[in-house]
Amino acid sequence: MTSPTEGCLRVGQQAPEFTATAVVDQEFKTIKLSDYRGKYVVLFFYPLDFTFVCPTEITAFSDRFEEFKEVGTEVLGVSVDSEFSHLAWIQTDRKSGGIGDLSYPLVSDIKKEISTAYNVLDPEAGVALRGLFIIDKDGIIQHATINNLSFGRSVDETLRTLKALQYVQAHPDEVCPAGWQPGDKTMVPDPVKSKVFFASV
Repeated sequence: MTSPTEGCLRVGQQAPEFTATAVVDQEFKTIKLSDYRGKYVVLFFYPLDFTFVCPTEITAFSDRFEEFKEVGTEVLGVSVDSEFSHLAWIQTDRKSGGIGDLSYPLVSDIKKEISTAYNVLDPEAGVALRGLFIIDKDGIIQHATINNLSFGRSVDETLRTLKALQYVQAHPDEVCPAGWQPGDKTMVPDPVKSKVFFASV
């Protein structure tokens, strides 16, 4: 397990590597973050299986997984539960508080090493906060957000942020203004050239 520099994980740093057991298509598989090198990764943490806000997030990401796949991105969900708990939750129908079959792996962090490495572990509660990281094709963290346990995250905003990141990495001489969506105008980060953008809005 690679620890973040000086215990403080920041955007621009290499994402901490991990090897863990995940439930993939109702089977146990060992996965490594580095297995996904060359693709973008949305890595999100949630507190516990069989809770309340968590299934709404997990199923929302699964229901829209194809939209992530279309832009070369994998999704990984992580909690401190065991792989057996993950499997039981997946095998429970959504109407009964389960999550049903998922389109992406659910990773077990039973030893709390991954959540510790990503600085999202709440030591008092013993669970991960709702951390979400977008990792680029080179394994670098490009976006990070952490919510407390009481409210969930937006798939729409995650996709928007991901696409903005991909755009600026493909167009290094441009930047995306607030609320940018694909097809919107961008800006050249130059005192003179930026006026073209400001004059158009």
